[in-house]
Amino acid sequence: MAIQILMPALSPTMEEGTLAKWLVKEGDTVQSGDLLAEIETDKATMEFEAVDEGVIGKILVTEGTEGVAVNAPIAILLEEDEDASAMDNLGQPPAAAKAKPSAEKPVTTPAPVAPAPVKSGDRVFATPLARRIAADKGVDLANVTGSGPHGRIIKADLESTPTKTAAPAPAKVAIASSASSDSVKAMYQDRAYEEVPLNGMRKIIAARLTEAKQTIPHFYLRRSIHLDRLMQARKEMNAVLEADGIKLSVNDFIIKACAKALQDVPDCNAVWAEDRILKLEPSDVAVAVSVEGGLFTPVLRDSHKKSISELSKEMKDLAGRARDKKLAPHEYQGGSFAISNLGMMGIENFDAVINPPHGSILAVGAGMKKPVIADDGSIKTAIVMSVTLSVDHRVIDGALGAQFLARIALYLENPIVMFA
Repeated sequence: MAIQILMPALSPTMEEGTLAKWLVKEGDTVQSGDLLAEIETDKATMEFEAVDEGVIGKILVTEGTEGVAVNAPIAILLEEDEDASAMDNLGQPPAAAKAKPSAEKPVTTPAPVAPAPVKSGDRVFATPLARRIAADKGVDLANVTGSGPHGRIIKADLESTPTKTAAPAPAKVAIASSASSDSVKAMYQDRAYEEVPLNGMRKIIAARLTEAKQTIPHFYLRRSIHLDRLMQARKEMNAVLEADGIKLSVNDFIIKACAKALQDVPDCNAVWAEDRILKLEPSDVAVAVSVEGGLFTPVLRDSHKKSISELSKEMKDLAGRARDKKLAPHEYQGGSFAISNLGMMGIENFDAVINPPHGSILAVGAGMKKPVIADDGSIKTAIVMSVTLSVDHRVIDGALGAQFLARIALYLENPIVMFA
């Protein structure tokens, strides 16, 4: 039975992608797990694997095609004993994909196909996205009736299927619309400008941050942290670690301090899940990394269990692969808390936007020498860093957030305590 290979959803936020490169050609025999294509998502370029075995009968979407919708047909897979006639009733991919300029004729909309049995022997036909949703929900696909071509199970078939876990489905958020591009351009029709279309990453950033500011009741806690002891400890540690090629940054200490503080104040190690709060046991700390065209927030899992030098090595690796857009989804998803550090750019203080479903985010400014009043009333200089904790009031109350920030400050002002 001929099977349509559909555009996969390779990240939770992906709605469309670019078919960057085919790794197979028509007539090739493929097995389950073989690489079929390279897909550019809103976050990275990822390889797409075959789910079923067979022969590539026809490639429907050419390399370099942009804006291919998730679940749109991109190729047809034939069983080894089938010929091209098996493709007659499968139609062509929808015209939603925006191909780069070429001489090819536009594709047509596929004809409706009546559902056929979902099973063939012991095999269950389902799209990769449907398989992931079923795994998340704990649903046995053998008990699901498919409504896709030839009875293939698709995403819609699982949306009404109850999950076996307590986690609720994510809420759909109505995003307020702003002025149209045409009306904005009309305001500047007599001025010179360059028009820069949004790439997938910028579209997702715009949508998620708009959602965050519209739906999350932010409040902000600010305080100054003295770094003199930390800077001295860092200097001494780097002198010892230099032979091993390790150089610790201030940000490495901040990650460790936050990881320990999340363990000390476990009610702050939490995320918002629509009708409940999920309290995490490990300290999974996300750190914002600036990349061309946007940012990533790779997650350092189990940060409370790792040494500062281990965190430093892992952070350098994640940041490097984030800038090359080589992170796997599990490396930038999850966590309960994030750090955004603009201190190295000379920013003294700022307010960061919470990355849902996180409960909070710490905005870190530059450490600067400032005059301070000592305990004996004298004036001295100290390295002072300004931080702001943005908090989701649905998850964390003011006093609890203040307790959390106080623990972060304790570790940074007394770094030796981090090793106790």
